[in-house]
Amino acid sequence: MSTMSVRWPLFASLIALSTPAWALDYVQAPGSTLAFAGTYQGEVFTGRFPGFDTRLTFDPAHLDQASLKVAIPLASATTANADYDGEMRGSSFFDAGRFPQAQYTATAFRKLGGDRYAADGVLSLHGVSKPVTLQFTWTPGPRPVLSGKATVRRLDFGIGGGDWADTSLIPDDIAISTRVLLQPAR
Repeated sequence: MSTMSVRWPLFASLIALSTPAWALDYVQAPGSTLAFAGTYQGEVFTGRFPGFDTRLTFDPAHLDQASLKVAIPLASATTANADYDGEMRGSSFFDAGRFPQAQYTATAFRKLGGDRYAADGVLSLHGVSKPVTLQFTWTPGPRPVLSGKATVRRLDFGIGGGDWADTSLIPDDIAISTRVLLQPAR
């Protein structure tokens, strides 16, 4: 065996070890939540999206390499009120039969100070794609946590048309909150 054939694997290993792996890839862990809240005729309602899926590439020191992708199954949306849930999943709101999934994708991240960041992304919902900013805190560690909030203007996405477009019944702004427990992607 030549000296060159012995040196090449050693050289390749050293290069691989010295190449910085700045951004880390994460997947959502059990116990994560994605919720929404608003008011209906002045009364607060809350709901959640069980079954959502989050993929994140993130390192606070290298925000230029960060990305966030969230898949949200709309047929799973629930307020724990059967009357609300049927209407919400139906054609007047999510129309989950025609639009089974919403998607949030962000590739532009900003530091806001301390452990606070903003992800400037695009929400695709109900056949419409619009910019939405998610402001979040980042708790690092072996199992990091992303806790965030955003506001979605439902009428921009055609959610709640017809009689439901009346913002005295349901305001246009819907609050979104999430707490995503993360684990390294394998």
